[in-house]
Amino acid sequence: MIGLEDRQSLSQEIGRAHAAGARLHLACETAGIDVRTLQRWKAHEGLTAGDGRPQAVRPLPSHALSGAERAQLVRVANEPRFAAVPPARIVPMLADDGVYLASESTFSRVLREQGQAAHRGRAKKPRAVRPPTTHVATAPRQVWCWDMTYLPATVIGMWFHLYLILDLYSRKIVGWEVHATDDSVHAAHLVRRTALAEGIATMLTKPVLHGDNGATLKATTVLAMLYWLGVKPSYSRPRVSDDNAYAESLFRTAKYRPEFPAKGFADLDAARTWAAEFVRWYNDEHRHSAIRYVTPGQRHCGQDHTILAARHALYLKARKRNPARWSGSIRDLTPTGPVTLNPERDSVVAAHSTAEHRQTLAA
Repeated sequence: MIGLEDRQSLSQEIGRAHAAGARLHLACETAGIDVRTLQRWKAHEGLTAGDGRPQAVRPLPSHALSGAERAQLVRVANEPRFAAVPPARIVPMLADDGVYLASESTFSRVLREQGQAAHRGRAKKPRAVRPPTTHVATAPRQVWCWDMTYLPATVIGMWFHLYLILDLYSRKIVGWEVHATDDSVHAAHLVRRTALAEGIATMLTKPVLHGDNGATLKATTVLAMLYWLGVKPSYSRPRVSDDNAYAESLFRTAKYRPEFPAKGFADLDAARTWAAEFVRWYNDEHRHSAIRYVTPGQRHCGQDHTILAARHALYLKARKRNPARWSGSIRDLTPTGPVTLNPERDSVVAAHSTAEHRQTLAA
């Protein structure tokens, strides 16, 4: 590595030799450098800024600490009264005694060079707690999912638009509408009507409304309504359909019902009639497999605990009456706990669990 002053000196000597008639490559060879090196110095400010490479050897700054000063910093930092104190406190404590040796960053750098950068003191080093990477619902009216799907008409190329809002915790459809056009005004009206029906005005913590990145769901009209209601919007990651899997699964359930017309709906009234009947069946009759086969309406109202406890008692009586027919324990009838929008670490889900959810029924 050639320092800045040596570069400037060599460049001047080579320039004088070249001006006197010497060939440039011979002058550079005599100086111990290559012609390309000289050209690089001149082209990249190598004669003014010096060697910019990280491994370059640079001259020691005039204000650098001496060896004795470094030793003093280490000695002071290791004094009994500073043994458990970080540099951020050592410097002001010394200043209160009328002594200034170096800045906090200099203390830290010197201690790090001496291998003493470990956390000082008996207290454990703070650990960053990772927040949940997804939304976690521990009760109804905390997280809603919504989306829009197309309902075919009997006329080819014509569609009706079904908007649905699903409660993540209970799986209940808390809001729905069918319209002939896809419009943000319809979506905003649905959100407002759902919020009024669910009574979120009296809730201290408003729900989160999660949807995909569709233009209608992200329109200014919808965002203004959400802001007015205090509802926090949430959106799926780009090109990740699984982020709104609950709404997509609901649409599949709807379109695979026997009552769904294979040839489409005759008009808007027919589509709305079918949607109303589907919502009634889904909320009040459908035994949902993800919530221990109670209906979404029962779980939304908090009746699932009583229903599952009654089933548990019934199964115990049946096993006692004829134990030979039971090869092991009865079916798990513990009420389903918190629900995550996406798969999450068990530790994060457990942190959101309430004592009610952690209680299990005795087998």
